[in-house]
Amino acid sequence: MSTETDLNIRHATPSFRTFCGDGALAALPRELARVGAHRAVIVCIPAVAAHTGAMGRLHDAVGDRFAGQFAEVEEHSPLPSVERARAFLVEHAADAVIAVGGGSSVVTARAATILLGEGRDVRELCTRREADGRLVSPKLAAPKLPQWVVPSSPTTAYAKAGAAVRDPATGERLALFDPKARAQGVVLDPVMALTAPPRLSWSAALNIFSMAVEGLQSARVDPLADALLAHALRTVVTWLPRVAAEPGQATPRLQLMLAAVLSGQGSDHTGGGLAQALAHAIGPRSAAPNGVVEALLLPHVMRFNAEVAGDRLGAMADYLGLLDRKADAVIAEVERLLEVFEAPRRLRDIGVAPESLPEVVEHAMDDWSITAGPRLPDAQDVRTLLDGAF
Repeated sequence: MSTETDLNIRHATPSFRTFCGDGALAALPRELARVGAHRAVIVCIPAVAAHTGAMGRLHDAVGDRFAGQFAEVEEHSPLPSVERARAFLVEHAADAVIAVGGGSSVVTARAATILLGEGRDVRELCTRREADGRLVSPKLAAPKLPQWVVPSSPTTAYAKAGAAVRDPATGERLALFDPKARAQGVVLDPVMALTAPPRLSWSAALNIFSMAVEGLQSARVDPLADALLAHALRTVVTWLPRVAAEPGQATPRLQLMLAAVLSGQGSDHTGGGLAQALAHAIGPRSAAPNGVVEALLLPHVMRFNAEVAGDRLGAMADYLGLLDRKADAVIAEVERLLEVFEAPRRLRDIGVAPESLPEVVEHAMDDWSITAGPRLPDAQDVRTLLDGAF
């Protein structure tokens, strides 16, 4: 009897602890003690630091293990801000890091620990294209400080091992990848969850939705990852409209944060995709957060992938409650949901300048995420897609 199968997967689940609810912050001192940490530095944006009630709860929970607070995180994690965070960790002899806020705080904290641990210039550490055209991600071997995330908004960055910083001098996105820099876990506190404006939770949830949809199109068929992504998708569909309808309730936001964990972990196994790569390139050149850009581009990318990912799109119909499993029906349902979510439809509507598109194409083609989609585009494919979305 033949034992051959077309189901060949490697699914390694990293250690990650999730605490959610009224008593979640009480886990932090236990978590710090578990790794022997005594000097934890908090990394956050100024707007989160200004919420003294929520931050006071966090400071009380960390107790005498609190060593300092770096509150200079900036949107899109520009390199100068990351380097200041690294210097702050050195100055305060940090042996642990707690990222507080949204994706920029998480990425800044992670990138700062990578720069601190490796002790080299960021350009020696980031993903780059070699002379032969290959994208190469250097192996980063040095130990890294343990990290935890206390989020104010949902972001798939919680569970990731990568961190991408932006060089404002060149506009480049410098991607760092190091599994040792992955957070130990996430602490979902309802008081902290309510500090973010509802619109911020909305834009972050669009990223969760988009990454789940892209992951479910991936050529890497992994039923374990698909289960995570499918439930993330269903959770966003159920709970995102309730963030606006119930702005003073923590439960919808906590549900989206749990969906962020699911989508982040699932997409770790399936990889990113074309919409993610384009959002990375367009985000800093637009008036919209990356999640909004990614959602806007999602139907266009699904149509580009449809000729090779029809079966994967058909399976997605089940997760969306559709009887029609044709690719066009699934794409139409995603477009309908994005309309319900009030996502913009055209790049011109989010401030993208037509003259920036050649640079967007160039940067997207050098993004590692572009290699994970089911259909690998060339530069002309990317430009055609962008023109169609403009």
